[in-house]
Amino acid sequence: MSILENKVENLEEGMKLREYLKTKMGISTRLIRSASIDKRIFVNDVAVKMNKVVNNSDVIKIDLQKKESQDIVPEKMDIDIVYEDEDILVVNKRPFMIVHPTKNHRSGTLSNGIINYFNESKQNCIVRLVSRLDMNTSGLIIIAKNQFAHGMLSKEMTANRVEKRYLAIAHGILKEKEGTIDEPIYRREDLENGRKRVVDERGQRSITHYKVIEEYGDASLVECKLETGRTHQIRVHLNHLGHPIFGDTLYGDGDNEMELIERQALHAYKLKFKSPRTGKIINLEAELPEDIKKLIKLLK
Repeated sequence: MSILENKVENLEEGMKLREYLKTKMGISTRLIRSASIDKRIFVNDVAVKMNKVVNNSDVIKIDLQKKESQDIVPEKMDIDIVYEDEDILVVNKRPFMIVHPTKNHRSGTLSNGIINYFNESKQNCIVRLVSRLDMNTSGLIIIAKNQFAHGMLSKEMTANRVEKRYLAIAHGILKEKEGTIDEPIYRREDLENGRKRVVDERGQRSITHYKVIEEYGDASLVECKLETGRTHQIRVHLNHLGHPIFGDTLYGDGDNEMELIERQALHAYKLKFKSPRTGKIINLEAELPEDIKKLIKLLK
């Protein structure tokens, strides 16, 4: 059972419980409503109504556990767990894996494996994705275990307060070794491939900060920090600079680079964010996968 707990301080005395939960504990209106209906909100261990006035030293508790189900078939698979606590799970997704089931891919996804992990570890959780990655991009993904954590982290993502860093192997030697790409990204539906994005003034503002880490002949290892999170953002921005990512079949020459690497050489290697429960900073890293390490050896 996951309990979120706070103690009322003197300055907060006289607030109605609903206001206290929203302003002092960061609980969403939706969660307050459902937890109240289920009688999962307590003051001094007594289930109460939301119009109750709180007093100094009252102990407020909300039970975050709720019986839920999800139409995802559990599948046993190896999952690389990088971090876990009572609110979140962070995994290092391998390449060539879809994150969530789709109409055409009902099984074999990361979510199928996570549901199985939750079942085997006797955790009453559904898959609440806080972040996602393309099928052929590897790296760190955050999954929230409850509605509270999902709401808090989603707000942090929207406010660009979750630091996301990627490593990419790009063609060529970048003239500027460090900089910011501030170019709008637009989905061109008139293109033959409807998934493709382009830099276009009609698009959404998109910001990528980059830094060259190493150079290998006519290739560069580039760290990219996302300030916005548009679809294919790093791939589009590096291609716009004239330095497409190795193995990228959509924005580069990946079809002719299969002997070097069979997917875009892009890895979400670093996350930095606040714990939704404690506010403490969580710093996580995932080392480069073997196929990108092999590519670097070939390029050196």
